[in-house]
Amino acid sequence: MRALIRNFLCDQDGAVTVDFVVLTAAIVGLGILVGSTVVESTGAAAESQGRSLADRPLGTNW
Repeated sequence: MRALIRNFLCDQDGAVTVDFVVLTAAIVGLGILVGSTVVESTGAAAESQGRSLADRPLGTNW
């Protein structure tokens, strides 16, 4: 019984799993942050281009 308890206390597999879960959560959070920033910037750029094209008269050369 002592050997079982000693092996349980010395086992590091749970600590490694927790590390990977924390790292994965950090990577996912960073991805969401970057993704939302890119989406906002892309939307603003597209809106600006749309306004620019809408203001341009028809039949003009680029």
